[in-house]
Amino acid sequence: MTMFVELPTREPVSGIRSLELEITGKCQLACSHCLSESSPQADQGSMTFADWRAVICDAAALGIRTIQIIGGEPTVHPRWRDLTEHALSLGRHVEVYSNLYKVREEWWELFTHPAVTLATSYYSDDPAEHDRITGRSGSYVRTRCNIRDAVTRGATVRAGIVDVLPGQRVAEARAELRSMGVSRITVDRARAVGRSLLPGQAPTLEEMCGRCTRGRAAVLPNGDLAGCVLSRDFPVGNVLERRLADLLDGEAWADLAARIPLPARNACPPDDSGDCDPASTIACGPKY
Repeated sequence: MTMFVELPTREPVSGIRSLELEITGKCQLACSHCLSESSPQADQGSMTFADWRAVICDAAALGIRTIQIIGGEPTVHPRWRDLTEHALSLGRHVEVYSNLYKVREEWWELFTHPAVTLATSYYSDDPAEHDRITGRSGSYVRTRCNIRDAVTRGATVRAGIVDVLPGQRVAEARAELRSMGVSRITVDRARAVGRSLLPGQAPTLEEMCGRCTRGRAAVLPNGDLAGCVLSRDFPVGNVLERRLADLLDGEAWADLAARIPLPARNACPPDDSGDCDPASTIACGPKY
């Protein structure tokens, strides 16, 4: 494993504005559409705390303005707060993407920091339907209560709804989020990645939203660099072997970007979007 100490001296040509750090595969839930097949039985991955700190340093030196801390469930990583605070100390905006199944009192100070956004997924206003998707009884009640608490405490909150089940109460879920004071809400379909793949089906770049590599990149728990967490099956190198700047400037990254279909011309992501994960990529058909 290579440890990086010095910072990059040049900026990549890739124009990356946001970097997703999938710091763990562990999660209290086992969602039916999970892109990374996270679960309570998954592991943290091979990236150490020092490795993640080095990537954050490299990202800051490259001018990448937003660091997303994601999983799995990032808050089950023993050093997630240290990583978040490290990114904040370097002047980055941080988004913590949590299922909000469990929130400790001491976390709220960080969640309500002015440079932190708290993101979560929400599926239905029907507790049984929500819990069916997450695979964990009681997850609806816990997530809903913590969303209300976050809004009350003044945290910046955004939510993503993934349309997973036939007849899922997507519109009702959106309405319920709005009633709780959440205004940044996006909707996407379940994409054929991870558990959403059908038996015998292989992942393809055609399933991507079209924004992977275009302003966004992701580092996975094993150190692989991908266009986003959804395009995890198409890595272009590993940050344990090469510097982030070199990977973003490399031929493999450029080749991946060229292979990803452009976003649909009539796609209408909100002004604060541009991401290619379900919670920040809106599906703009008449259904939504």
